[in-house]
Amino acid sequence: MSVNSSRPQPETTSISTAHDYEGNRQFLRSLTDGLTPDPPMTVAEWADTYRILSGRAAAEAGKYRTSRTPYMREIMESLSPSSPVERVVFMKAAQTGATEAGNNFIGFIIHQAPGPILAVQPTVELAKRNSQQRIDPLIEDSAELRKIVAPARSRDSGNTVLAKRFPGGQLVLTGANSATGLRSMPARYVFLDEVDAYPGDVDGEGDPIALAEARTATFGHRKKLFLVSTPTIKGLSRIEREYEASDQRRYFVPCPHCGTMQWLQFERLRWEKGRPGTAAYICDDCEAPITEAAKTDMLAKGEWRPTAEGSNPKTRGYHLSGLYSPVGWTSWSDIARSWDEAQHNDAALKTAKNVLLGETWMESGEAPDWQRLYDRREQWKAGTVPEKGLFLTAGADVQKDRIEIDVWAWGRGLESWLIDHVVIEGGPSDPTCWLKLTRLLSQTWAHASGQHMTIARLAIDTGFETSAVYAWSRAVGFAQVAPVKGVEGFNRASPVTGPTFVDATIAGKRLRRGARLWTVATSTFKAETYRFLRQDRPTGQELEAGAVYRPGTIHLPDWADGEWLKQLTAEQLVTVKTKRGFQRLEWQKLRERNEALDTRVYARAAAWIAGADRWSEAHWQELERQLAVALVGPTSAPAVKSNARPSAQRRTVRSSYMG
Repeated sequence: MSVNSSRPQPETTSISTAHDYEGNRQFLRSLTDGLTPDPPMTVAEWADTYRILSGRAAAEAGKYRTSRTPYMREIMESLSPSSPVERVVFMKAAQTGATEAGNNFIGFIIHQAPGPILAVQPTVELAKRNSQQRIDPLIEDSAELRKIVAPARSRDSGNTVLAKRFPGGQLVLTGANSATGLRSMPARYVFLDEVDAYPGDVDGEGDPIALAEARTATFGHRKKLFLVSTPTIKGLSRIEREYEASDQRRYFVPCPHCGTMQWLQFERLRWEKGRPGTAAYICDDCEAPITEAAKTDMLAKGEWRPTAEGSNPKTRGYHLSGLYSPVGWTSWSDIARSWDEAQHNDAALKTAKNVLLGETWMESGEAPDWQRLYDRREQWKAGTVPEKGLFLTAGADVQKDRIEIDVWAWGRGLESWLIDHVVIEGGPSDPTCWLKLTRLLSQTWAHASGQHMTIARLAIDTGFETSAVYAWSRAVGFAQVAPVKGVEGFNRASPVTGPTFVDATIAGKRLRRGARLWTVATSTFKAETYRFLRQDRPTGQELEAGAVYRPGTIHLPDWADGEWLKQLTAEQLVTVKTKRGFQRLEWQKLRERNEALDTRVYARAAAWIAGADRWSEAHWQELERQLAVALVGPTSAPAVKSNARPSAQRRTVRSSYMG
C-alpha cells in the first residue's frame, strides 16, 4: 500500500496544518504498528499489575484486583488480543464492575497493544463527562499510562477531551448521537457503552452500532468489539438482541452445602414478607438456604458456561444480575428491599428489573377499559383548575378540517387534570383557524385559588401541513409554542430531544433554519399514560382519612364523554417480528380516531419541554406561592387551602419557570 502525501512548505505551513499532518502521521504509524505481534499478557493480568483506581472515579480506590469481581476475568481475557474472540457482549445489572473492565480494556490497549480505539457513549455530552470522570483518572493515576499519554497542556499535545493520542494509536471518544464521530476514523478496538440508550437512527445514517462496527472492517480478525449495557425494554433492547445471538454464557457458582454448580436466579431469592433483611438464596438442588456471607467464596469458585449452541464462535455473550454483586456493593437484602418497594409501581418495577436484575422489562401497552375510566370520572367545574394543578400545557393535533386541542393541568409528581377540550373548525388551510389558535394562547383558566392561568407551553404536531405549522409557530414565537415530531421507539432517559433548527417555507419563501423542532418518542409517553390510567386509586373513605393520590394519577372530568375516552384508549402495544426475525414493539390502533391520545402525548411532551421532570423543590414551591397555594413540600399530601384572599383585580399567572 502506498500513501500519497505532499509535505507543505515550512514557510507557508500554518500551526493547524502542521498539527493535522502530525496527527495523520501518527495515525498511519498506528496502522503499521498494528501489524506487529500482540503481547501474550491479558487485559485482566494487565489490570492486576498496573491499574490504580482513582478516588475520584471509584468507590474503592487503590490497586485494582480482579479477585474482587472474579466473574470479570474471563470477560477481560476475551477482550485480550491473544483471544480469538472478536465480539464480546455483556448484558448486566448495575454495580457489577463492567465500567472498570471497559477502562481496563482501554488502558491495556494504550500500554500493551496500541492501535486506534473508538469509545462510544449514548451522547457526545456523556462522552465528555466520561472522559473527564473516568478516562482522565485512568491515565493520571496509572504511572505507565501517564508516561505514554501526553498531558493536555499545549495545542499540539494530541490530548483533548475527546481525543487522546499515544504512540501507535489514538483514543477517540464520541456519542452515538453523532454520525460524524462514529465515522471519524478506522478503529481496531471499539467500546460501545450503554448501547440500549443509543438512538435508533443517527442523523439519518442508520443504526449507531452498525456505523461504529463498520469502522473495524479494515482490521479483519484482529478487531475487538465490546458491547455493554443495562437492558431496557423487551423487543427493543439492543443488548438483549446481541446477547441472544451469542452463546449466552451464565456464571455458575457452587452451593456451599452440596457443591452443585448453578447460576443465580432472582426467583430463588427468598425472604420473609416485610423483612428484606432475611433474604437468602435457596439452592436449586438441595433447597438449603445460602446466606450472603457465602457469596465471596462462591464467586471465587465460579465459572462461565455457555447455555446456547450454534452461535458464531468469535462472539461471546455474558449475562450477570445484581445477585452477583460483590459483598459491600449491592446486597441481597438491598435487592429484596427494592423489589418490595417497587410493588404496584410499574416504573419502579421496570427499574428493578433493568438495574438490579439486568433483565429486560416487558412493556405493558394494554389499553385501559374506557368504560372503567368513564365510571370513575370526577366532578369539578368545567374550565377550572383544581388546587393542586400548578401549570398548564396543551397538545394540538392538526387534521385536514380542524385542529383539536386538549389543555392539561400538572402538579407535583406529574399528577394531571384534563381542563379543556377545544375543537377549532376549518383546518390548516383556513387563516381563521390559525387566528383562533393564536387567541387560545392568551386565554385564561381560573385556578381554585382565584388566580387565572395561561398555557405555559403548547406542543403542536407537524406531521400534517408541516409548512403551515412552522409558519404559525414562527409567527407567534417559539417561547410558548413547540412544534413536535413524533418518532417510534422508547427513550425513557430523554423522551424529548431538541430543539433542532429546520428549514421552513414561510409565505412561499424558504428560510434556512427558520423553525425549531422537538422530537418526541411517543411510545414512551403512550405507555406512561396507560400506566398512570391503570393505577389503583384510594377510595373516598381513604381520601377522607388522609390518603393521597399516587404520583402520575390522571384525573378526568365528568364532561369527558365516551367518544373522547375511546380516543384516549384507542391504541394497543403489540409485539411484531421484523423481516430479520427480531422482535419489536409497535403501537397499533384499535379504532380509527385517536386524537385524545395524541393530544395527551403532545401536552405531556410540552410539560417535559417546560422542565417539569427536572424542576427542583424550590421551583414547585415558587409555583405554589404564585398561585397562593399552601406549600405542601416534596410529598404528594393534599394542599391546605390558603386563607390568603385573592386580589380584587383578576391576576393572570405567568411563571418564569414555565417559559
